[in-house]
Amino acid sequence: MNILIVKLSAIGDVIHTLPSLAALRRCHPDADITWVVEEAAADLLAGHPDLNRVIVSSRKRWIHELRRGQIAAPLREMLVFFSEIRRRPYDLVIDFHGLLKSAVIVFLSGGKQKLGYDSLQELSGLFYNEKIPEDLGKHAVDRYLDFVRYLAGGPNGWNAACLKGPPEFTIAVGEEERRRVAALLAEHAEILAPAKKDRPGETERERGFVAVNPVALWETKLWGDEKFAELGDRLREELGIGIALTGGEAGPLERIRGRMRTKAVNLGGRTTLRELACLYRQAALLVSTDSGPMHLAAAMGTPVVALFGPTDPARTGPCGPGHRVIRRVLSCAPCFRKRCDLPRCMTEISVEEVFEAVREVLAAPKPSQ
Repeated sequence: MNILIVKLSAIGDVIHTLPSLAALRRCHPDADITWVVEEAAADLLAGHPDLNRVIVSSRKRWIHELRRGQIAAPLREMLVFFSEIRRRPYDLVIDFHGLLKSAVIVFLSGGKQKLGYDSLQELSGLFYNEKIPEDLGKHAVDRYLDFVRYLAGGPNGWNAACLKGPPEFTIAVGEEERRRVAALLAEHAEILAPAKKDRPGETERERGFVAVNPVALWETKLWGDEKFAELGDRLREELGIGIALTGGEAGPLERIRGRMRTKAVNLGGRTTLRELACLYRQAALLVSTDSGPMHLAAAMGTPVVALFGPTDPARTGPCGPGHRVIRRVLSCAPCFRKRCDLPRCMTEISVEEVFEAVREVLAAPKPSQ
């Protein structure tokens, strides 16, 4: 059986689809499974044991080059991309994305069973020959697993046992990633080391380091540089724990580090996604906005203290045990707006409550996965 998964982006969405991939592989251990993904999240799927191949779409770069008048090169790459998709006769194509850009890939794949959500968002529903309802009240992980539940209960006679057990988040962290992260941590060992001697009853996690991801694509998800700097200082001064700032670029993190009285490590832009996954696995905890790194840490089994504002943690909160979500209960939240003149949902979250949440999670026994 040949299966094509279409989930192009973003980092968190791709992570949320991993349990569905694991379930598909359990249902059909001998299937040939291909995943189409965009460049930004492709590293998450490299070397994945449940995938036979990954096809990478450079859609954003192609559009950028075409707008600049560079026609020949992107058109050649697009032809190669679609030829690669058409190379196999797919028995099943699942569109986990549900937008026009993914639905077109589903349609051009030539697959026999084209499965997607019963939705007309960007007219995507017009490209499928089989549809399921989309329950937006569910967490994204559970919502994507609805595709496998539908297939398990359908005429194909899939084994429903493949859906048993907790969601599986497999990210292929190998020896190269471990070596690279070990070198990074060794480079900054003095700053990340505990500032205080072990206290009686102190847990292993309290002796580790805290990773902090202060960035997000939406400005309404941001908490503020000054608050993150104050939190970092309190964690270092009162708990004696090291702070590692993470993100795609060093600049925004340097603004926070520059506001801190104590020392912190700026690892912005110094890791691939799989290296970041390895780094988070070694962290005691991650403090994060609602973002891809938040989901990456949760997938690696690292406890997360997540700051939520305009989005709904019931739909996209960190998945798994041991996490803590901090949010304001407001009549306007969740609004899912990317811009807001008065983002009270984030500004009213205090440093004190985030600090106390970190302290409590660090002191708690490590949750079983």
